[in-house]
Amino acid sequence: MRILLVGEYNRSHASLKDGFVSLGHEATVVGMTDGFKKVDVDIEIKHYYKKKPNRYFRSALVRLFKIDLHSKSVIRQLKKHKSKLQDSDVVQFINESSFLATAKAEKKIFDMLASWNGKTFLLSCGTDYPSVKFAMDKKFRYSILTSYFEGKIDKSHFSLGLKYLKPDFQQLHHHIYGKIHGVISNDLDYALPLENHEKHLGMIPHVINTEKLKFTQLKIGEKIIIFHGINRRNYFKKGNDIFEKALAEIEKRFRNKVNIITIEDVPYSVYIKAFDSAHILLDQIYAYDQGYNALEAMAKGKVVFTGAEKEWLEYYNLKEDEVAINALPDVEAIVNKLEWLITNPEKLIEIAQNARNFVEREHDYIVCAKKYLEMYRRF
Repeated sequence: MRILLVGEYNRSHASLKDGFVSLGHEATVVGMTDGFKKVDVDIEIKHYYKKKPNRYFRSALVRLFKIDLHSKSVIRQLKKHKSKLQDSDVVQFINESSFLATAKAEKKIFDMLASWNGKTFLLSCGTDYPSVKFAMDKKFRYSILTSYFEGKIDKSHFSLGLKYLKPDFQQLHHHIYGKIHGVISNDLDYALPLENHEKHLGMIPHVINTEKLKFTQLKIGEKIIIFHGINRRNYFKKGNDIFEKALAEIEKRFRNKVNIITIEDVPYSVYIKAFDSAHILLDQIYAYDQGYNALEAMAKGKVVFTGAEKEWLEYYNLKEDEVAINALPDVEAIVNKLEWLITNPEKLIEIAQNARNFVEREHDYIVCAKKYLEMYRRF
């Protein structure tokens, strides 16, 4: 089977491609490199209007003449690669807006790539209309919009995904859902908003290639090393402000027992190595399930503070703190969990090993790739 994977977040499609190739199929990833993360893709679609002064020029043309140079550039680049982007049995889009273009351009891109290939599928593994609408309606106990509701982020902030609630992106959503064979969610933060939707084929957990992620058993020395990686664009959305307040308190209490490492906005290749020495990794707060970065850290044997809510525990039949620490939007709760781990270092070793076993069991790239193929073959 030939499969075209459109768009990239972290290494979601790249890892899925690894699974397909291992099973004897042909797969190609086309997309941008997910911003500063610089994720490898087979066919790169460049974003020429991301940095100054091109960004300002693009904004001015949009404001004055409703012309978006980035959207035009993406379509032009895709057409240039048509010979490599056609005649696949399946085309799968990573998002309703895979190229950060206008809704009108995303519709054109979707129709173009869908018409060049066979069956068409969509992933829900990033902000999209269903997940943002669910959050806006406050159907989650807390969500990526909690910081917005609390007044920490302006509604215009890109990371919130509020663009998906605008009429043109709602129309794009309905257009795509009217054309696809089905939508596949990657974790509970996206599965819950799609529950009982006629186009939802089910959840396939994020795909992790554990063969590329070496597990190293934790060794406890004089200090517990805590790693906090910050994506400045998503600072409040991910709850980094809460993590930083908790870390400040931990440093006061355990100055001689902890070493805190903080990095910001680094490429994927740097990030994945930067936390190698850590025992604990602080990932994100406003989530029910783990995202890609958390799972990769868990695969490498780290104790991760991330989404691990009761719905997730029930889904995977796990106990609290068994494979990950549920990071609640509460500074004191984060401090208490960190203190528990610092004063009970044997728990770090136990949870880290459980985390690796969990990722191998539930997120293995070959097992997950087989599940995708089964869904594709239904149609």
